Amino acid sequence: MPFYTLLPHRALIAVRGEDRVGFLQGLVSNDMAKVEAGGAVWAAFLTPQGKFLHEFFAVPHHDHILLECERARRDDLVTRLSRYKLRAKVTLAADDTLTVGVACGEGASAALATSETPGHVMGHGDGVIYTDPRVVGAGMRLALLAEQIAGLSKLGLSESTPEAYDSTRFALGLPDGSRDMEVDKALLLENGFEELAGVDFNKGCYIGQELTARTHYRALIKKRLMPVSFAGDTPASGSPLTTAEGTEAGEMKSAADGKGLALVRLDKIGGELHAGTVRVTVHQPAWMKLA
Repeated sequence: MPFYTLLPHRALIAVRGEDRVGFLQGLVSNDMAKVEAGGAVWAAFLTPQGKFLHEFFAVPHHDHILLECERARRDDLVTRLSRYKLRAKVTLAADDTLTVGVACGEGASAALATSETPGHVMGHGDGVIYTDPRVVGAGMRLALLAEQIAGLSKLGLSESTPEAYDSTRFALGLPDGSRDMEVDKALLLENGFEELAGVDFNKGCYIGQELTARTHYRALIKKRLMPVSFAGDTPASGSPLTTAEGTEAGEMKSAADGKGLALVRLDKIGGELHAGTVRVTVHQPAWMKLA
C-alpha cells in the first residue's frame, strides 16, 4: 500500500537571484542546467580534495531553486556555499515555509497524479512534488505546506514513519547524507553517485571534480555502500565488518529492523561477514555496477 511520511531530519534552502544556476553549476557535482530545464537532480558539494561534505536534491520552484538537505547540517551548507558568492547575484537562506516528506510504495505516483520518471517535477499548490531522481522505485519527494501534507491521506496514501522510508531506501541501497557517508572522507563513487545520477562527468569544472573524475576513469573504487540484512541486534553505525577469519571487510552505516547499509570492501563480497557476533549478508541492488 502506498504511504507518505514526514522527514524531520531533512530541510530546505532557497537559492534565489538571477545567477543562481550558474553559481551552483561551478560548485556541485551535477548539472544545474537540468534544473533550469525543469527537472530535479541529486548532487553533492565536496571538499577541494574531492571528499564528501553535503548531499542534496535540487528542484526548481517558482523563481528559485530549493535544495533539500540534512536539517542538522543545513547552516553549514549555507555557510560553505556562501563563501563562493563573490559578486554573483544570488542569495541563500534556510526556508521552513514548506515541509519535507516522501511518498513511496506501489501506487504512490498514481495517487499523486504524477510520473514515475526519475527527476520529474510537478507543482502542487504552493509546494512541489518531484520523483526521486536517483532510481525508479525510490518514491516521490515532497516539499509542501503542512496542510497539504495532512491532505495526502485523502488521496489514498496512508500516513507512516521515517523508519518505513528507511526500509525502502535500505532495500534500494540509497544513502542518506552523513548517516551513511563520512564527512570529509567518503568518496562519491563509493556511494553510488555515478549509477544514481548524482554526478555529471560532462558538465565542466566544480569543486572536487579532479579526484571524482580520476576515480571514475581509472576505476579506483575498492569499497561500495551496499544493502545488507542481518538477524539479531542492530549493529551500531560504524561497527566494523569482518570476515569469518577476522580480517577487515568494511563497516556498518545506518540500519534498523534487520536491514541497513554498509560500506563493504569489494574483495570481501560473497564471503561470510560479521558485525561483532551478528552475521551480515550483503545484497547487490539491480542498479549497481561492480564490474
